[in-house]
Parts: sequence; structure tokens; C-alpha cells
Amino acid sequence: MSDNTQKLWGGRFTGETDPLMHLYNASLPYDYKMYKADLEGTKVYTSGLQKLGLLTEDELKKIHSGLEEIKKEWDEDKFVRHPNDEDIHTANERRLGEIIGRNIAGKVHTGRSRNDQCVTDLRIYCRDLLNDKLFPDLQALVDVMIKRGKEEIDVLMPGYTHLQRAQPIRWSHWLSSYATYFTEDFKRLRQIMDRINQSPLGAGALAGHPYGIDREFLAAGLGFDGVIGNSLVAVSDRDFIVELMFWGTLFMNHISRFAEDLIIYSTAEFGFIKLNDAYSTGSSLMPQKKNADSLELLRGKSGRVFGDLAGFLMSLKGIPSTYDKDMQEDKEALFDCLVTVEHSILIATGVISTLFVQKENMENALTMDMLATDLADYLVRKGVPFRETHHISGECVALAENLKLSGIDKLTLEQYQKIDSRFGPDLFETFNFEQSVERRDATGGTAKSAVLKQFENLASQIHTI
Repeated sequence: MSDNTQKLWGGRFTGETDPLMHLYNASLPYDYKMYKADLEGTKVYTSGLQKLGLLTEDELKKIHSGLEEIKKEWDEDKFVRHPNDEDIHTANERRLGEIIGRNIAGKVHTGRSRNDQCVTDLRIYCRDLLNDKLFPDLQALVDVMIKRGKEEIDVLMPGYTHLQRAQPIRWSHWLSSYATYFTEDFKRLRQIMDRINQSPLGAGALAGHPYGIDREFLAAGLGFDGVIGNSLVAVSDRDFIVELMFWGTLFMNHISRFAEDLIIYSTAEFGFIKLNDAYSTGSSLMPQKKNADSLELLRGKSGRVFGDLAGFLMSLKGIPSTYDKDMQEDKEALFDCLVTVEHSILIATGVISTLFVQKENMENALTMDMLATDLADYLVRKGVPFRETHHISGECVALAENLKLSGIDKLTLEQYQKIDSRFGPDLFETFNFEQSVERRDATGGTAKSAVLKQFENLASQIHTI
């Protein structure tokens, strides 16, 4: 028997497929992940055929029973793959024929093309992965950061610009900054879901369905929010995949920056945090080493996800309408992107929930020069224009440096008043890190009340859906 008799497209061909071509063409090694979506799509599609009178109730019952048996085989890892199984669609239909007979199984593809079938499966797969994993995992990551931030609200640390000490902030404020990024990622992913959850099923190969199938019925049965209104677009649109992978690159950019901060903070030079042993490794040569490999991998795998997007965009950019085999390249890139993102969320959650904050080291890193802006603000409150106070404060910093003092708080009142007579004895109240952060109580600031308000807002956003 020719292997072409096993293929969905084999009738036109009389020769055998080149074995290398078969391997090159096959996608089952990776698209098997969509087996649930494929079986679900076939189940609803055949219900649509029965509604048209193209299947009898008895035939539909046998088909659905066979599909359930196939699902059980996949679930229990007992599905036996055939050498000619080109993809998940071919494999499932071939197995259905073995279970209920080819005559009935051969009807399930009536009016349907793999063009609308495969993209339907992809949309279902992506939707389910987001709902079952990415959304709850992102919520858990943000929840851990909020919980930790509330517990460690009193810990102060340097805030940085240009990787130079800038102003004192709360450790919780740093946690809130990345919790904000991840919450925005969550919201952005929700918006993409609206475009993912549209049904292409019933569009046929490209021109539409020849038997007038009820596409709204199919969409509702598969849990889609609507129907893609143009059959040409329905089978060829991969924008939702590009958007998902773009979302993945942006999320991994945030994760990479998050990891880089923690890598720096974990070094002996900073000593702000210690990673849990579960997220560290040692050196094969130097027994004293404790390497932040979890964070380095988060940073490194971001490049992998960026590459998935760039590679698929190059595959997609020059193909003509509508469906072309180039589009098969969507799955490996997409699956790799989504798995990498999912695992990265879980690793980041584990890291942040188990690391040890070295409060004393953080607070010892605070230096009085970081209060130079507060010194300028002191004069602002006395009515001096800020541009003038900025210059005056800079002179104070320069004088302390020239005198080799440990900080601007070591200058005497007399020395301050030589620079500007408007300095009074109360200026020394400025040199208090706790008061400095508490002065910044406007929305988004680092005061305790402001940070707690940020956490309240983030929690309400991440759990609104």
C-alpha cells in the first residue's frame, strides 16, 4: 500500500514521498502538543456537520466516542504513532479510522481543510495555555512580590541611576517597580487574548465552506468570542502568534533586567541579598563560589525568546496570501517561546520568594551624599528657587569632598552659612534617611504610605479578571 493513501492529500500523487522530504515536512514531533485542541475541534466540527445533515446521529456518536478513546490514549501516553503520521491532524484522523472504521472517519474532514484546522488548534492551544498557566503564574509572581514587600516595608536601600547611588528608597519600592512591570505584562496579555480567541474554523482551505456550515455555532462550541470574518484571513493570519511572541520578548526583557539587578545585589561587593541554595550552583574548581545561575539563566534565556520572534518574522514577511507551508514554522518558535516564558516565571517566583535580604548591608550602603537633593529641598522650603538651591547643594558636596569629610553632614553650620546664609541650625534634620523616604509620599513615591498604596493598586489590577 502506498504511503500516500495515509495522507490527507495523497490522492493526487502516485509516487512515494522521499523519506527525507517526509521528515522535513513532518510536524508531529512538536505539534502533538495540540492533541486536545485538535480532538476538541473535530468534535465540535462534526457536530456542525451533523447539524447540516452530513452525518447521522449514529455516525456522530461513534465519532465522538472514538475521539474520546484517542484522547485517553494521548493522556496516558499510550498513543502509537505511525511512520506516516505527518502531523497531529493526520495522526488523530488515522487513529479514528482504525477505531470506528475508515468509512465513517473519512467524513470528519468534509468541507474542512488543514488550513483552518491547524490554526484553529493553535488558537485553542494558546488560549488554554494562557488561562491554565501564564495568567495564574503571573498572578502568583506579583502576589509573592507584594507579600514580601509588605513584610519588608521598613528596609531601606540605595536607589540607583547610571548604576550610581542616587537617593534612598525602600526595598519594597524596588519590589513594587518590577511588580508593576509584571502587572502591565499581565494586562497586555489579556488584551492579546481578545485577538487570539477568534474562530477561523469553517473557512475551508481559503475560499469558505461549501456546505454553508454555521460558523457561529462552531465558534460558540469551541469557546471562541467571535468569528474571523474573512476566510482568506482566517486561514493565513498569524498576527496573534507574532503578538504573543512579541509579548514574550517584552516580558523577558523585564525579567532580564530584574535578574540583572539581583545578580548585582547578590555580589560580595554589594551583599544586599543572598540567594537560596535551591536557586544557586557552585564552581567545579573553586569551592567557595555560590553562583547566581538561576538569575543568569533568566537573563540568558531572554535572548532565546528574542530570537524566536525575529526568526518567525523573517519566515512570515515575504510569503504571499493565503496559506503557505512557511507558516508551519510558527509552532516550534511559538512553543519554545511559551515554554521558556512559563519556566522563567516559575523560576523568578522561586527566587524572589526564597532569597534572604541582608538589611544591614543595604542600609550601610546609604551615604549622606545621597541626601544632597534633600539639602536643596531644605532651601526650596525657605523660598529659594530650586535651580539656585541645586547649585548651592552642589557647592556643599564639593566642599565636603575637598575637606575629605565622610559626608555632607560633617560640615559645620558655620561652613554651611559661608556658602549660603539662609542655612539654619535645623538643616541637620535633613540628614535622616527614613525622613528622606517619608517625604516622598506623593503617588508612586517611596514613602511607606505610597508604596503600600502601590501594592494595593497592583493587587486589585492583577486580580480583576
